[in-house]
Amino acid sequence: MSSPNDSTDGVSAKGSLPLPLPERREFTYAPSNAPLDILHEDQDLLVVDKPSGLLSVPGRDLPDSLQTRLKVLYPDSLLVHRLDMATSGVMVFARNKTAQRHLGLQFERRHTSKSYIARVAGAVSGESGRINLPLIADWPNRPRQMVNWEYGKPSVTDWQVLAREDNVTRLALHPITGRSHQLRVHCWAMGHPILGDRIYAVDDVFEAAPRLQLHAWKLGLRHPADGRRVEFEATCPF
Repeated sequence: MSSPNDSTDGVSAKGSLPLPLPERREFTYAPSNAPLDILHEDQDLLVVDKPSGLLSVPGRDLPDSLQTRLKVLYPDSLLVHRLDMATSGVMVFARNKTAQRHLGLQFERRHTSKSYIARVAGAVSGESGRINLPLIADWPNRPRQMVNWEYGKPSVTDWQVLAREDNVTRLALHPITGRSHQLRVHCWAMGHPILGDRIYAVDDVFEAAPRLQLHAWKLGLRHPADGRRVEFEATCPF
């Protein structure tokens, strides 16, 4: 990947952001019941390809989740990080407390590497860049997040064009920080919301795909047993 610019389409500069946001949409929780796709397992790690539509952890009124299902198969599995319900792809779980602490610190200290694939609306200008926009929870409209220059937390995403379709661009997204909804808000803020995004995409973009077109493609980290660098990959389903 070429060196990213400091900004893309002006989205690191203060000022108005380019697109409207949709009204709140209702949804029905109906995740797939297909068997879990275990990408890797050893005495310290479990790596799973989370399907879109399945919660990472139980919700307040929704006990079904990847964590819940994995506990049935692997009672020793321990949570390390999360993906949005609508996002698919690589999730890692620990199998003992030592591994959980080791992995948790890597995420906290940004020692992991993450690559996502997204299909976004429109023709993105340029081939690579950086989005640098501080994010904060939009409390009256939770779970929506928003750009806030005064109180937002630093949030940085690098991007690279993978392919161009008819008025759609396929991007590789590399989050430097790990804020809630970071990739979804950053793509919206650069003027190219992710297809199928129930929370941030207007109707024609939301209806352009049967699910959120965001997939956690690759995850690199240090193995907690010996510190060697490992990378796990989940094939993109779209």
